[in-house]
Amino acid sequence: MSGLDRGEFAAWFRLLESPGVGRDSARVLLSRFGSPERVLCASSAELREFAGPSIAHALAAEPTEFAARLSAALGWLDGGTLRMAITLGDAAYPEALLQSPDPPLLLYVQGDVACLKVDSIAVVGSRKASAQGLDHAREFAHALSDAGYVVISGMALGIDAAAHEGALAGAAGTIAVVGTGLDRVYPSRHRALAHRIVQAGAIVSEFAPGTPALPENFPQRNRIIAGLSRGTLVVEAALRSGSLITARLASEAGREVYAVPGSIGSEYARGCHALIRQGAALVESAQEIVDDLRGATTPTSAPAGAKPSAETIDPLLKAIGGDPMSIDALMARTGWPTAELNARLLELELSGHVARLPGGRYQRRWQG
Repeated sequence: MSGLDRGEFAAWFRLLESPGVGRDSARVLLSRFGSPERVLCASSAELREFAGPSIAHALAAEPTEFAARLSAALGWLDGGTLRMAITLGDAAYPEALLQSPDPPLLLYVQGDVACLKVDSIAVVGSRKASAQGLDHAREFAHALSDAGYVVISGMALGIDAAAHEGALAGAAGTIAVVGTGLDRVYPSRHRALAHRIVQAGAIVSEFAPGTPALPENFPQRNRIIAGLSRGTLVVEAALRSGSLITARLASEAGREVYAVPGSIGSEYARGCHALIRQGAALVESAQEIVDDLRGATTPTSAPAGAKPSAETIDPLLKAIGGDPMSIDALMARTGWPTAELNARLLELELSGHVARLPGGRYQRRWQG
């Protein structure tokens, strides 16, 4: 189950799951009494003195349905392999998270707990992502994983899922930090993805088994993503986006923030552009992130005599540029006849260099 015996876990669970207590009050009590067991054995007068009357009242009686909830949590921990609960004092607790401003007091983990101690990068972004944004997330995550960084994201739709997929194709694996109990998969369509993550990384939550997907849980989840990571990369984000919360929390924790630029006409580039204006590093490749984190002063250069890629020299890809383009606009830019243009666009689409968008528009898919 964990490094905790059942009695210790029950005490932690009672302290953290009692309504009205909260993380801040729990920290105050733990700093005073040393352990959850001693907190629960303290007198009402002592609790009032150090945490106030409302906390003393909250801990005076066992919460409603506590026994059933504790039984469900213990049942989940005992119900399969690679499941554990770790606390702040556990040797398995990740140092990076411990040094963040608001570390969880207890984490539920399913998968390889050792990956929580490997250097990691968060890759986050919009749930409603463009084809190019999804490509970027996969490519950055794959390259970062191959460079030895565990990729962390939130297992949401869009950029998060693409980041996990890219990392799973790499060497170091991935961690999903979720806003539900680990007995649930949200969104449900990610069950297969969740299974793959457990086999090549871990899924992490501070929420007890049985906790549903509540809106208020996800900003709390984001602080763990930021706290676990050496840096956070935002791939696509609107101006009102949870990804910007993660980036802010990363910055407040003294971690690096990176952003991928996008088209000025895209709603989902505006959040990244705002981050860049606020000081986030503009990045166009995973190697720039690796170099920055490793203190490199110059980017890796191509070998002498290396040929430029086909993407660099293709005139149609140059004509498409960074924005979605219609056939008429491309005809005006290239001067090519319709039949030749359509044939070449089909070739580029089949080779993965171009994505066909709704409304007959085409967008370049950046490679690496």
